[in-house]
Amino acid sequence: MNTDIQIAQQAKLKPISEIAEELNLTETDWEPIGHTKAKLSEKLFDNSSDRPDGKIILVTSINPTPAGEGKSTVTVGLGQALNKIGKKTVIALREPSLGPVMGMKGGAAGGGYSQVLPMEDINLHFTGDLHAITSANNALSAIIDNHIHRGNELNIDPRRIEWKRVMDMNDRALRQIVVGLGGPTRGVPREDGFNISVASEIMAILCLSTSLADLKERLSRIVIGFTYDEKPITAHDLNAEGALTVLLKDALKPNLVQTIENTPAIIHGGHLLI
Repeated sequence: MNTDIQIAQQAKLKPISEIAEELNLTETDWEPIGHTKAKLSEKLFDNSSDRPDGKIILVTSINPTPAGEGKSTVTVGLGQALNKIGKKTVIALREPSLGPVMGMKGGAAGGGYSQVLPMEDINLHFTGDLHAITSANNALSAIIDNHIHRGNELNIDPRRIEWKRVMDMNDRALRQIVVGLGGPTRGVPREDGFNISVASEIMAILCLSTSLADLKERLSRIVIGFTYDEKPITAHDLNAEGALTVLLKDALKPNLVQTIENTPAIIHGGHLLI
């Protein structure tokens, strides 16, 4: 039997323009990224408000096999089956994290003949969404440390900073660290740590946001820590939400790809696999 990657590489993908055409998307509704991937406009939902609502089938709580196949595989297979019997079907999945992909879990784009493609792209860097989330998260960390280094006007207590740095990888050695070592020019020493990118509050905010304006507002309300008087400090107090929004402007747009059987698939946002 062929492996997942062999099956994926033997599949015949349609140009992403044909997938967009099947969904009756106009040129302003999507933008190509290569031949097999595209970004959907964040305004697409509003532009489609006059269309009748479809039906949602939620696939959840499927116990995975030892190899990891579970909810994703069932979702893709069900979507392809419905498409096969003439139902206009679009599947929706979250973006995989590099942590599980590079660990025992392996890829998270389905399995066998129920995969979203290009599988190797989706499982790795894809369209850069997770890198954007990582950059935005760590930009806020840098802003916090720079504020403390430059005089700490907001009176932030370095012992009560709740905001962690992130990276899109499992690296237990970085879960609890000390930053700011190296003398006066390197910042103020304090305890810190790294989470995995998909566990970032910014990932949750991205998944909940309905527009760039909504994204910026939600980012502004992030509580990064507390003052010596135990008062909360937000990203807005640091004037950081504009910079974070700019870093996330393209990640807000959902990604359009296809399955092995050319069923349209939307992949956006992420979650933490435990």
